[in-house]
Amino acid sequence: MLAICGIAVVALAGGCTSAPEASPRSSASATGAASPPPWTEPAKYGFVVERRCGGGPSMGRYRVSVENGEVVRADRIDGKTAQGEEEIGVPSLGELLQLAQTAADDGGAVSTTMDPADGHPTAVSFDVSDDGQGGAEACFTITEYAPAA
Repeated sequence: MLAICGIAVVALAGGCTSAPEASPRSSASATGAASPPPWTEPAKYGFVVERRCGGGPSMGRYRVSVENGEVVRADRIDGKTAQGEEEIGVPSLGELLQLAQTAADDGGAVSTTMDPADGHPTAVSFDVSDDGQGGAEACFTITEYAPAA
C-alpha cells in the first residue's frame, strides 16, 4: 500500500511542471490546431465590437476606427442608446488585450480567441470583479476587422 501511495505522489509531482502562463494574446484550441500567428496592431484599422456575455443581452455594438493605437471614432450601430448605464469608452484591440492582460495579472479569469489567419483577437472576455469571484465579466466579440491599406 505504501508503494502505491509513493508511486501516486511521484506521478503527481511529475505532472507538475512550470510552464509559462497563457497570455491573453494566446489562443486555446480544442482541436489541437496550430496556434495563430502573433498579431501586431496596425497603424490604422477598423472593426465592429459587441459587448455581450454568454446568452445575455447586448450591451452595445460599435463600429470602431483606430489610428496609431488610439480610437479615433466609435459609433454605436445597434440602434440603441445606453439606458441606466454610462456609454462605454470603446478600446482599441491593443487596449483590449492590455485590459485582459491586466485582469490575468490580477488573477482574473481571461479567455481570448484569435483569428487563425492573421492572429487578431476575435473574442476577449475577462473577470473585472475586485474579488476575483466573477459576476463582473467583460466580454467583447470582434467582427469586420480590416487593416487599412
